[in-house]
Amino acid sequence: MRTQLGPLLSFPAGSRVPEGFGYLGDDGQLLPGKPVETWISARMTHVFGLGALAGEPGVEELAAHGVAALRSGPLHDAEHGGWRSAVGAGADDDSKAAYVHAFVVLAGSTATAAGIEGGRQLLDEALAVWEQRFWDEEEGLARESFDRAWTTAEDYRGANANMHGVESTLAAADALAPTDPGAAARLRNRALRATERIVHRWTRERDWRLPEHFTVAWEPLPEFNRDRPADPFRPYGVTVGHQFEWARLCLHLAAALGEDAPGWLHADADALFLAAAERGWAADGQEGFPYTLDWADRPVVAARMHWVLTEAIAAAAVRHVVHGDPRTLELQQRWEELGDRLFLDPAVGSWHHELTPEGTVGSGTWVGKPDAYHLAQMLLLPGRPVRGSVAAAVLAAR
Repeated sequence: MRTQLGPLLSFPAGSRVPEGFGYLGDDGQLLPGKPVETWISARMTHVFGLGALAGEPGVEELAAHGVAALRSGPLHDAEHGGWRSAVGAGADDDSKAAYVHAFVVLAGSTATAAGIEGGRQLLDEALAVWEQRFWDEEEGLARESFDRAWTTAEDYRGANANMHGVESTLAAADALAPTDPGAAARLRNRALRATERIVHRWTRERDWRLPEHFTVAWEPLPEFNRDRPADPFRPYGVTVGHQFEWARLCLHLAAALGEDAPGWLHADADALFLAAAERGWAADGQEGFPYTLDWADRPVVAARMHWVLTEAIAAAAVRHVVHGDPRTLELQQRWEELGDRLFLDPAVGSWHHELTPEGTVGSGTWVGKPDAYHLAQMLLLPGRPVRGSVAAAVLAAR
């Protein structure tokens, strides 16, 4: 691919602000009027930590800035614990969301693996909040969100927050394994429990169509957000990119569990990957993957999101490393070519985040280029050993 990690990381370097990392526009400049959001700050801390692990010059200091901002900046709630969702620009959001906290755990995990100052302390605090506030041991899944003081919980449960909870706990397990193998084993077991319920139960029961939205009692809500289908975090229907992500996470989880991994992890990864590839690709007659499908595999939001394509490529890359399947490599290369041809922005940098089905820049769901997380992981996974986390894969290949 014409996208390389070094140039990619130089683009979001401009997102640095005192509170963490801000929201970038198409031109690589901070978008005015946007608050500083914890999920972006945590993701970029993770990305710069991965860059440090990969030996990219000049990024370790950016990762350290992210760690310091998350530990002691205004996003961190010193009074009630945990992290606010956003601060600044007149749009403070004091809610405490599982999705957000999963990325803080991920940032701390990668910073720990990379030896970033304060990384282990960030991981310890974030993991304690995750386990005490969000993890529901009885359900084997994470709760969704709370108010600032943790007194009121949202009457909703979601697969998206749990997917990133699986990702972050696997990363935490890899970071903690050298010093605390017991904690690592506990975290991997929790990742397995969540994956078993969401993938091996609910998704398998629906012929590999992933349900995203649930009641507080974990009853599926298939019509949730039917009137807001293009929501960036809770869209209606089947989200193709999440099917690829879960397929990849099943393989990361199997690698982390080793001989203790149940056989269904590989079988479910295959089924999810093939369902997303076959049902999603050109579902509306145009090349690429629509953002969402309905329950009969018809496109709902036809926009092409960069993160969906990068997750397809990353899933194919991990699948190829595990199975050596030449057909998977062909798909990976086909999707990489599409990314190079349509999404890559060689004039300014990074990838366009949203395109129309015809391949022009869109903005129905995403404005600007706020995030390098999916892109960085896509560039680092091909050809590297499969581990529980991307950070561990980079370390294993050094």
